[in-house]
Amino acid sequence: MQLFNKNKEEEKILPVHPGEIYSSGVLELKDIIAPSALQVAPNYIRIGNKIAKTIFIFSYPRFLSANWFSPIINMDKVFDISIFIHPVDTSSVLKQLQKKVAEVQSQIHIREEKGLIRDPMLDTAYQDLEDLRDKLQQAQERLFNLGLYITVYADNFEELNSLEKEIRSALEAKLIYAKPALFQQTEGIETSFPLGTDKLEVHCKMNSSPLSSLFPFVSFDLTSNKGILYGINRHNNSLVLFDRFSLENYNSVTFAKAGAGKSYATKLEILRSLMFGTSVIIIDPEMEYKYLTQAVGGDYFNISLSSEHHINPFDLPLPREDEAPSDILRSHIISLVGLFRIMLGGLTPEEDSVLDRAITETYAARDITPDSDFSNKVPPVLSDLELVLASLEGGETMATKLKKYTQGTWAGFINQPTNVAIDQKLITFSVRDMEDELRPVAMYLIIQFVWNAVRRELKKRLLVIDEAWWMMKSPDGASFLTHIAKRCRKYYLGLATITQDVGDFLSSPYGSPIITNSAIQILLKQSPAAIDVLQNIFKLTDEEKFLLLESDVGEGMFFAGLKHVAIKIIASYTEDQIITSDPAQLIAIKRAKQKLDSDGPSDNN
Repeated sequence: MQLFNKNKEEEKILPVHPGEIYSSGVLELKDIIAPSALQVAPNYIRIGNKIAKTIFIFSYPRFLSANWFSPIINMDKVFDISIFIHPVDTSSVLKQLQKKVAEVQSQIHIREEKGLIRDPMLDTAYQDLEDLRDKLQQAQERLFNLGLYITVYADNFEELNSLEKEIRSALEAKLIYAKPALFQQTEGIETSFPLGTDKLEVHCKMNSSPLSSLFPFVSFDLTSNKGILYGINRHNNSLVLFDRFSLENYNSVTFAKAGAGKSYATKLEILRSLMFGTSVIIIDPEMEYKYLTQAVGGDYFNISLSSEHHINPFDLPLPREDEAPSDILRSHIISLVGLFRIMLGGLTPEEDSVLDRAITETYAARDITPDSDFSNKVPPVLSDLELVLASLEGGETMATKLKKYTQGTWAGFINQPTNVAIDQKLITFSVRDMEDELRPVAMYLIIQFVWNAVRRELKKRLLVIDEAWWMMKSPDGASFLTHIAKRCRKYYLGLATITQDVGDFLSSPYGSPIITNSAIQILLKQSPAAIDVLQNIFKLTDEEKFLLLESDVGEGMFFAGLKHVAIKIIASYTEDQIITSDPAQLIAIKRAKQKLDSDGPSDNN
């Protein structure tokens, strides 16, 4: 096939190869990533909907502190940084230094001959030059040409100028000066592109020691060799990969306002922890974890007045080899007194003493004493305690109050033998259907039951308490939770407390000890009412404070030990389908499931 193209100027018929026509219509990668148009001005470039400006550093102080560039790198802004380091030939530098030393020395002698006072600047320059020349000759240092360029991006000129001013102010505070590349913005943007071409060529000579202060120039990384993925570092896109069981304790606290993604982040951690053999127990106040529990084959227990699942508070943990039965019984009686203090609305010192005696006698009636082997004994129930209290002087009033739990409206909730077991990888206790007045009692009872099981068998576990502020409402509940937070490490248990009511949590005298005994803290999007309290507790900077106020769902800060980073929680599609609590997504999933069920299995025969 012969194709021809008519040239109007030369009036000739020239042959055209078919491959040229084909290649002219092929869409290449550069056609896809290139902007539709560029507008080049003396001090900015418009790229599509964005405005860019390149600035360069042209002056440094005599001394540079280590990591001086980190505040710039860690700014939560959009910008590119290009660093070009060009080695300089040492022999040529030594010749220039020799000449420069002679000039400075000559100036010093001239001033001495004229009788002028000593110039400190000349003396310092002479000492620096001599010191550098010695280190270069001894190969202790090398000299480089450093080009450092920053290209900032914004949606409008006001934002662009504000960002440029912020960066330049931060640099000038360290006596480092920068200015925009006027009439060289095209060269500036090309220098910032990952092409390795230094088009601006604005260099400052720097030897090895001060040059090394530029590194490391990235934010903290929380990436370890083992653990689960908590999220993505928002500053440098590194992975926040961590193992809570590698820290000094295994506890965590999560604070966030409603709808900020705290339950979503927790469910994601639970799902990933299960893959690494961690057993998980959840106290679920809003039935948010039911689908997750069912998806992984766990047990879901609904604890309410009408539920068929019961927990007997008088159940005793079996003593371990290193524990005495008397200590187990004594510790459990103390926990029971705390539970009844919540149930009865407080106790006087006299009532506390009578109740302690009544519980001891209730156990003794079942032949459970500090000196006996109670491993095979049937524990008493609440009705047994009621009978003992009614027969003791000073216990009649408490016995009358307990009738509400044994014979009255709340009967059946707590006056039954235990019929639940913790033998699955994932166990969830739901208290959604429990009346608000009884919810702290139910949560205390569940935690006590879990604590007994944890002490009975040592293995890696995670206890998740969602909406922990319910426990913090009563001093006894908060004290019990703090007690577990301090002791759970000995039993290979991690305690994860989650709350949206920061005020109630921190107003308790037990709130701060729980935080200080948690090696991991996660702060997601916060409300203006709570941010000042959190800033004081966690020693946040103003930038970190505003980051938490302006974060989107699933974004916040992750603290582990002395390090913390800005984090974004990201789940895979499959994980998201399992853990989501977004009502719109749940409705869509339910409809898709109903449609699949109605269509039935396809017949491919």
